[in-house]
Amino acid sequence: MRKDTGRFYRIVVRSELGNVFAAAFEGMEVEARDGETVLTGRITDQPQLYGILERINGLGLELLSVQALTDDANQSSTVNRRP
Repeated sequence: MRKDTGRFYRIVVRSELGNVFAAAFEGMEVEARDGETVLTGRITDQPQLYGILERINGLGLELLSVQALTDDANQSSTVNRRP
């Protein structure tokens, strides 16, 4: 039986989250810039994804996009990240 390790996701919300809000998304890489925050990380299954989306809603944040990434796309986004 194959153990599912999940997929990498890129979730974008409007507004730049500070450290207090970023702590609500433990395990996700948080990058705030240009009035948006990008959360990137491996999400193991649908319930975990829905939990993150519910947290975003509960914090009153505006969800801009959710994108499932391939492992290759995640590697290149880490390498080509702006300072």
